[in-house]
Amino acid sequence: MPYSAPLDDYNFLFDHVVGLDKVRQHDRFEDASDDLTRAILTEAGKLCEEVMAPLQRAGDMTPSYLENGVVRTADGYADGFKAIAEGGWIGMSANPEFGGMGLPMTVTTAVNEMMSAACLSLQLAPLMSQGQIEALEHHASDAIKDIYLPKLISGEWTGTMNLTEPQAGSDVGALSSKAAENGDGTYRVSGQKIYISWGDNDFASNICHLVLARLPSAPAGTKGISLFLVPKYMPDENGEAGVANSLKVVSLEHKMGLHGSPTCVMQYDEANGWLVGPEGGGMAAMFTMMNNARLGVGCQGIGAGEGAYQHALAYALDRKQGRTPVEGGSGTIVDHADVRRMLLSMKADLFAARAIALSCAVAIDMGTATGEAEWKARAAFLTPISKAFGTR
Repeated sequence: MPYSAPLDDYNFLFDHVVGLDKVRQHDRFEDASDDLTRAILTEAGKLCEEVMAPLQRAGDMTPSYLENGVVRTADGYADGFKAIAEGGWIGMSANPEFGGMGLPMTVTTAVNEMMSAACLSLQLAPLMSQGQIEALEHHASDAIKDIYLPKLISGEWTGTMNLTEPQAGSDVGALSSKAAENGDGTYRVSGQKIYISWGDNDFASNICHLVLARLPSAPAGTKGISLFLVPKYMPDENGEAGVANSLKVVSLEHKMGLHGSPTCVMQYDEANGWLVGPEGGGMAAMFTMMNNARLGVGCQGIGAGEGAYQHALAYALDRKQGRTPVEGGSGTIVDHADVRRMLLSMKADLFAARAIALSCAVAIDMGTATGEAEWKARAAFLTPISKAFGTR
């Protein structure tokens, strides 16, 4: 069934509910006019409807697989990601200094939700890169930013987040991955990470992994964790992907749904990387990416719900079963009051969830534009709510 981007809902929420106009009043986002925002949503909607939605079924029928240590992606995913990258959709909210658009997170959030509804398994790839971009913008050295941000924003390289380990689960402080200095500003990282979304692919020329690990002198628990940027291929003197690093995909996780998205078990064997942020500051740096991801995951839930609603509505308008109680009605099950109640409940929940997520994004944008603690506190308050209600 074709996907239809709910552009009217976004525009109504922007104009009458979440107050995107407040964001536009600040110099940081003054270029994000109403006309520009509507044009961006329209173009994103076309991408979702015409390019990404047709790949949804392909990802289920021809899932990603591991071949001789390389992840082979689902049919059409390479072209789909290329269209996302060439359209500039990865770097919508990224710093223009490195090739981003500098748009409000509110606009990015709406686009990400549409992409999630169209093809969630493919949308995970740009979402992971977006989170890494934000983490590097806030915590990486200038040298790292200069090399990695333009490549991640353009989609030439993709990013991941490596937290969980087999023995640690959600207890991040129990991780056992280790890092040691090489003496030249780089570090050797060793350990195994699991549940790494898009840990590898066959369309990006490099995969950039943000990896949590512990230095030899670090204390136990989360305070002793540092963050390292560990690429699949080491950049050469020109900043291009060079020699292979000592890391590999051990296997792909088997999961219910999202078969087009490779969830990898990653092994690092003294792989070379760079420290991001200060020693022991890994959790603070990673939480920048995780907070980005929490809002993103909430929007993925809303997108999945929107896709389900559109399927349910189309089915209800087409399915004939027994007599319908409405004189002169459609003759399909949508004439039944309980079916209409279920559809209206779905639509109402989606609208509420979308409003919460966009309100959270507005708070993020206002905190960025003004630096005011009140807006940052509101964003921190709404982020877990956006994720919890959106995914539920």
